Amino acid sequence: MRVRKLREKRGWAVVVAASIIKPTLIAATSRTWIDGEKIPATGGCVVVINHTSHVDPLLSALFVYDHGRIPRFLAKSGLFRNRVVGGLLSAAGQIPVERLTRNAIGAYGAAVEAVRAGECVVVYPEGTLTRDPALWPMRGKSGAARIALATGCPVVPVGQWGAQDILPPYTVKPHLLPRKHVTMVVGDPVDLADLTARPHTAEVISEATERIMAALTDLVADLRGEDPPAERFDVRRHGLRETGNPHEDARRARRRHSR
Repeated sequence: MRVRKLREKRGWAVVVAASIIKPTLIAATSRTWIDGEKIPATGGCVVVINHTSHVDPLLSALFVYDHGRIPRFLAKSGLFRNRVVGGLLSAAGQIPVERLTRNAIGAYGAAVEAVRAGECVVVYPEGTLTRDPALWPMRGKSGAARIALATGCPVVPVGQWGAQDILPPYTVKPHLLPRKHVTMVVGDPVDLADLTARPHTAEVISEATERIMAALTDLVADLRGEDPPAERFDVRRHGLRETGNPHEDARRARRRHSR
């Protein structure tokens, strides 16, 4: 497993987080990092990763950090409401997102500014944990594509598999024993050059998003050794809320029908 030395300047929050998170994850998991050198060593970029577990951000942060970059995540705003956690996240340069509100545009602007300043911004383009029953990447949101089109930066896809064995989606009790294995693999940058040169219409943004999700799905398929569904899962088509626990939604629906 090859790693790359961190050359970026670390603030106190990154030092504190790394000193806690890195040894904990090293003790709790075994890991295979593949082609991490494809993450640019310098310069602004967007790293996109599929989302299967609430521990994904910790493992993704370790992966990016191990390859010489300090990650800046687009994180849901609720995490920033805790005084301690929110203070640490803010000091570490993480970007709060008020999902499904007009205020989400502020996160987009902050992400664009970070990329233009030469930073590595990490985005989960699905916008939430996948709702696909078999945990395949589902239909993506447009945020990563819009940041990339606005800046012309590389979009680097990372497929990951194994985090769901540590903490299955929408559960709270981790499965730490036996120690779980997590694999992350980096693909080639998604080619958006032809789209960047065009007016950034809804159609162009949709095409860019589709290319990003296709690249992610291909990486996950290779890791799993399986064929993905012919069509990506769409929460709206299945009548689910875009955020929140879908199992709780199902329980509420059953209670309503039983009355």
